[in-house]
Amino acid sequence: MEMKDLDAALQYDKKIRDDKCFEDIVYSDKKKSTKEEGILQGSGISRGLCELKPNFQPRNPHQQYAQRHPVQNQNVPAAAAAAATAKQQQQQQQWLRRVPTGTDSSWNEVEKRCSPRASIQEHETLVGKHYEYHNLSQLSSTKFIIDLEKEYILKEENGLGISQDWKARLKIPPSDTRYRTEDVTATKGNEFEDYFLKRELLMGIYEKGFERPSPIQEESIPIALTGSDILARAKNGTGKTAAFCIPALEKIDQDNNVIQVVILVPTRELALQTSQVCKELGKHLKIQVMVTTGGTSLKDDIMRLYQPVHLLVGTPGRILDLARKGVCVLKDCSMLVLDEADKLLSPEFQPSIEQLIRFLPGSRQILLFSATFPVTVKDFKDRYLQKPYVINLMDELTLKGITQFYAFVEERQKVHCLNTLFSKLQINQSIIFCNSVNRVELLAKKITELGYSCFYIHAKMLQDHRNRVFHDFRNGACRNLVCTDLFTRGIDIQAVNVVINFDFPKNSETYLHRVGRSGRFGHLGLAVNLITYEDRFNLYRIEQELGTEIKQIPPQIDQAIYCR
Repeated sequence: MEMKDLDAALQYDKKIRDDKCFEDIVYSDKKKSTKEEGILQGSGISRGLCELKPNFQPRNPHQQYAQRHPVQNQNVPAAAAAAATAKQQQQQQQWLRRVPTGTDSSWNEVEKRCSPRASIQEHETLVGKHYEYHNLSQLSSTKFIIDLEKEYILKEENGLGISQDWKARLKIPPSDTRYRTEDVTATKGNEFEDYFLKRELLMGIYEKGFERPSPIQEESIPIALTGSDILARAKNGTGKTAAFCIPALEKIDQDNNVIQVVILVPTRELALQTSQVCKELGKHLKIQVMVTTGGTSLKDDIMRLYQPVHLLVGTPGRILDLARKGVCVLKDCSMLVLDEADKLLSPEFQPSIEQLIRFLPGSRQILLFSATFPVTVKDFKDRYLQKPYVINLMDELTLKGITQFYAFVEERQKVHCLNTLFSKLQINQSIIFCNSVNRVELLAKKITELGYSCFYIHAKMLQDHRNRVFHDFRNGACRNLVCTDLFTRGIDIQAVNVVINFDFPKNSETYLHRVGRSGRFGHLGLAVNLITYEDRFNLYRIEQELGTEIKQIPPQIDQAIYCR
């Protein structure tokens, strides 16, 4: 510091000490200029503050003057200037790393305008680049917002829009180039983005391999998002699961750790499959999905429910049991979904469903999905649904891509006929249906003796064994699966292209769900029925009820009708 400046400061200090109006100067210092205020603080005014505040410790005038203008004053010591510069840089770095709080309205405006289209990382990158060219400590918040948005708009105009960057980073599986029928291709041309879904949900949808919504998804997703009750009827394998999972995931509040959606299914395998779909679609969301079914540890389910759960998938009996025990709290559940509603509203499940509804709030939304709707569904709709939106995409009951044949055989010739089919058909994976548990196990043993890989599954198996068989067959560990009607409901294995009814079903509903295991999501499939003399009347009746034609099997079957 130069002596001239120091002398001036000391003279001013002496003048203040001699002034009798000391207190007036203390209380009027707000009216002084910034320069005068700094001089006052660096001089004898500190003595007055000592009198007003006993704990106040006055500083040396030289120290006060050096710290008053660390940047503007060019005559400060080099060490002090370096320290001040380092402190300012440290503050700038802290500002860059800081997450903006809700108290700053300008930051709220930036977040509001940028967050829907840019991720947090992209937003911070823009802020960092902007800060490199501007001294933010000297810019107003308004100017910062304007410059940031100009940079954002310029980037979009140059074809580098942030709104498209997230798609480029997705791990999208290869497109399925197999032929698809009008069951899933006859759409209105909508895109998933047309429904204004959360970006994280869209990421899960595209990474799941979904390209565009199917007809049932086009109809149900926008209606479900409005909160209306839905009664939807569509063919097997046309995308019904995603039609209710997508709006369910969209409507869940991630910050509210209560059960908000319950999805009921009739079988344990379908519960596992549906919960897996929910997890895959919502893997970028902070949504907790839980599956609970009979045959598993009740204690484990109770312990799991003490942790946050947003979406619960399960069979009616187990969920009702947990609700009665008070560990499954459904008072905040706003959506109830019944998949395979015709089965859930049969005498086997309907009492449990009606008791479970009593635990839900009166303002709940109910969605019913199935391929068939008997009279019991209409009765339930009239009692529990409020002005439901009815969707019916069943111009015909059977899938367009499934070719159906029958072969007249004697009972003792069935295994030989099955062996012939295995040798002549191009089978990716097949499901073979029997009408009883004993026949399932006997047939699986016979198929293994013939030299073909084979699994079997039925309702009397231990749940862990059932889960393992289902998982392995789904992952392609085995080509053939023998089962009862346990496996007819909703099971989606797209590699299955052949269904064989070793025992012909007794009614059209069971037949429809059995053959619907092939030709999933518009792909081609083949259904072969082994008919005995006693089955001929059921065959004719099912043809009439379903309005379909089941042809006699030819000597040679063209692979193009089920393998394209």
